[in-house]
Amino acid sequence: MHLVVVESPAKARTIETYLGKDYKVIASLGHIRDLPSSEGSVRPDNNFEMIWELGEKGKKQTKTINEALKGSDSLILATDPDREGEAIAWHVLQVLQEKGSLKDKHVSRVTFNAITKKEVTEAIKNPRELDKEMVDAYLARRALDYLVGFTLSPVLWRKLPGARSAGRVQSVALRLICEREIEIESFKAQEYWSIENLFAYEDQQPFKAKLTHINRKKLEQFDLTSKKDSEDSTKIINENDYQITEIKEKNVSRKPSAPFITSTLQMEASRKLNMSAKNTMMTAQRLYENGLITYMRTDGVQIGKDSVIAIRESINNNFGSNFLPLNPIEYSNNVANAQEAHEAIRPTDPKKLPESIENNIGKDEYELYSLIWKRTLSSQMRKWEGLRTSIIITNESDEIRFRASGTVTTFEGFRTLYEEGRKDEKEDLQDLPKLERGNHLNLIEIEQNQHFTKAPPRYSEASLVKSLEERGIGRPSTYASIISVLQDRNYVRLDKKYFYPEDKGRLVTSFLENFFKQYVGYDFTAELEQNLDKVSNGEINWKDFLNDFWGEFNNCSTKALELRTREILDKLNESLGNHIFKSEDGKIERNCPKCADGILSLKTSRNGAFIGCSLYPDCKYTRPFGNNNVEPKVIGIDPNTNKNINLLVGKYGPYLQIDSDNEETKPKRAAIPKTVDPSDINIELALNLLSLPRTVGIHPEDGNEIKAGLGRFGPYVVHDGIFASLASVEELFSLGINRAIDLIEEKKANPGRGKASKAIKELGKDPKDETIIKLMDGRYGPYVKSGKINASVPKDMNLDQVTLEIAIDLIKNQKMKKKKK
Repeated sequence: MHLVVVESPAKARTIETYLGKDYKVIASLGHIRDLPSSEGSVRPDNNFEMIWELGEKGKKQTKTINEALKGSDSLILATDPDREGEAIAWHVLQVLQEKGSLKDKHVSRVTFNAITKKEVTEAIKNPRELDKEMVDAYLARRALDYLVGFTLSPVLWRKLPGARSAGRVQSVALRLICEREIEIESFKAQEYWSIENLFAYEDQQPFKAKLTHINRKKLEQFDLTSKKDSEDSTKIINENDYQITEIKEKNVSRKPSAPFITSTLQMEASRKLNMSAKNTMMTAQRLYENGLITYMRTDGVQIGKDSVIAIRESINNNFGSNFLPLNPIEYSNNVANAQEAHEAIRPTDPKKLPESIENNIGKDEYELYSLIWKRTLSSQMRKWEGLRTSIIITNESDEIRFRASGTVTTFEGFRTLYEEGRKDEKEDLQDLPKLERGNHLNLIEIEQNQHFTKAPPRYSEASLVKSLEERGIGRPSTYASIISVLQDRNYVRLDKKYFYPEDKGRLVTSFLENFFKQYVGYDFTAELEQNLDKVSNGEINWKDFLNDFWGEFNNCSTKALELRTREILDKLNESLGNHIFKSEDGKIERNCPKCADGILSLKTSRNGAFIGCSLYPDCKYTRPFGNNNVEPKVIGIDPNTNKNINLLVGKYGPYLQIDSDNEETKPKRAAIPKTVDPSDINIELALNLLSLPRTVGIHPEDGNEIKAGLGRFGPYVVHDGIFASLASVEELFSLGINRAIDLIEEKKANPGRGKASKAIKELGKDPKDETIIKLMDGRYGPYVKSGKINASVPKDMNLDQVTLEIAIDLIKNQKMKKKKK
């Protein structure tokens, strides 16, 4: 009997069916041990000794593996073929060796790029030893990330209360987002104009041409900067006749994109499927474990010869031989880390059309598989071909020139199946009539177009991943977790697919740029990645690498801890001045608006940073950090009381308040929702917000009121204790009784918080009380349910790993927590 260890139960079940009765396959459920989340887990003063700890899950799985090993002749470590998979195998091996369980047992390591019978059985026939360099690379990365996190985070906690933590790569990604926001805030739009004419030849279809020269001068972007400039040019254009003086035709083509690697899969899934990087990787993991795609963490674009043949056959069968190039297309890339350059992400069987498996997999899996299938096949299809025509139109003296261009597709090629999403791409697809040199044209219309230059766009998940990859920061396999961590720490928020830095994130970035400048530098971080790659290639000793990094970094941290808080805040006042002290006219204004004598400055409390007056406690003026453009003012008059409605700024942000004559009576107040810019508050919106909660109407069944209001989690309607969320603040004021009743009834039918919880699967019965235990999907993530007891599934646990035994343990722990309370 041979014992095979893999990561997940789904993978274990599939592989066991391939290998037969002589093999027992067990899942480790990911890493069986890790560094404890406490100080001292990595010891630089003891040659970077690392202290590992088995968690509850690890202890249980180690026991299971150990028991199975007793009746086995050999141990086969078949975890994933990347650095993380090698590390999991190494941990299993180390723990079993420490227990003395491997005596007289043959140990081998096998890897496969796809979970198919052919690849798995072939891998079993060709075992190897554990890759020492790859394990060293894992140890170096794990130690480095631990040392940075556990050294930087205490500095932040002490010097910037409210900041949670900082990481080696996350901090650099956060810097990218914050710097882009500064670019946007500093951007000043410039006006410019362009002119297009609509021409026609005889009775043919009219076409557009753009003005390129006037008075024999080539027009640059900012030559026409006002309506007057545009109208002056239009007068000159109107006074002339035009003819075609030049026609150029050029054959053009475009090659297909290479097959997916991890980063390009994340980018395209974001663009085309609106799928987050995290969800993309989780979905790809399920496709891989079900044997539908190859391994999804890879930097390589190459595909094996046999697979290319199968892809070309599928193209021929589905699209015809006309779409096949004469020879297969070869792709290659220069990957710094050869250890991660596995085969590109592709379907394991290109003959398996997406439609043929749609009913057997989930919606996300189907959409992602379709994307991978299309990209893979298109990568081996013929080029797109077209004919691009350019026409030059002039007046008789050649003082005025227009240019018209159009592209006609002559062969769709790969684009019949797939086109990479390129937001910034502009392609002129104007159909031009058949024209000849010397044709005199009729001027039908002159179109004057006003433009303004645009600020650089905020990062989306796709563009952030692309920027990190281009700069050599992080690795594709880590991008999803980097983005998740930034959001989990409330350093950034994702709004309509774009990242906005939160004030807390800007504060942390400014602190790191001022006091740890080198360590959030793009070049420095990229160089670290290159050296880590050299470790995995066996070119650098991993402990030498850590030693070179640690000495200077530790000194930098010690110096930062010795700084007085006032020194730090003075630096931050200077670097963040444009963000927190800029007035509406664009000037830095630090005079206290309350006492006029004090100077505004950043201050810290255990709840985080805020702006306060330097003359405290004599002047107690404060405002939240980040609400720099919100100053107290009168919005208008309340028609019911004839009192002022004031926009004020308090400890928790801007709010509205009606003046009160009686100091003992609490004035009427209303919070301003986060989705509403305080500068947009007018008298109508102020009165609406102050009217909340408002009565929408009476429920016809019981005669009780239905009310609409604004709460901690946003706008809502409530009836008889049942709350239902509204889509927007605006709906609070337009909501009618029928819509309100519908929302309440929907909520009654699906009483889960926010969205109805749904059962993923039944795990079995609790042996003690026969209660059915279910795995559920809820608003805040997956959980297990037994009667009235719910227990969250740990974030790092794959849902396929959740067995009845694990569920019982989770529920037992939850019951114990409740008893302690």
